[in-house]
Amino acid sequence: MSSRIIRAACPLALLALLAGCSGVSDLTKERVARSETSVQQAQQTIGNSEQGAIELQRAKDSLERARQAIKDGDEQPAQRYAQLAQLDAELAVSKSQTATARKAADELLASIKQLRQEAERSSTAPADRDRTTDDQ
Repeated sequence: MSSRIIRAACPLALLALLAGCSGVSDLTKERVARSETSVQQAQQTIGNSEQGAIELQRAKDSLERARQAIKDGDEQPAQRYAQLAQLDAELAVSKSQTATARKAADELLASIKQLRQEAERSSTAPADRDRTTDDQ
């Protein structure tokens, strides 16, 4: 419960911090705050997974650049980096989910293959027994 409160408070704290910066619109500051939320959610979704890790790191780097651009009062770079951060965070989540789905599909295919092999063995076993008894 407290971790949810902390996660919700972080973007608000960032927005308050960014509000003190001049030369950048509130819309841009809000966009950076939304991007931070997206990056945090991607981090939670991915966890320690290797899939999406590169994209998540790029999202974090872009978010840091967006924050720096706000501090410097550079509107356009702040918007561009915030958008890049959000897109990379979404891509990281998509790659992670794709890898998870692919792994589940591979496991399912392996189970089906094993079941087919077992079914083939059990269907050929009585025929083999019949042949050996007929030969005697």
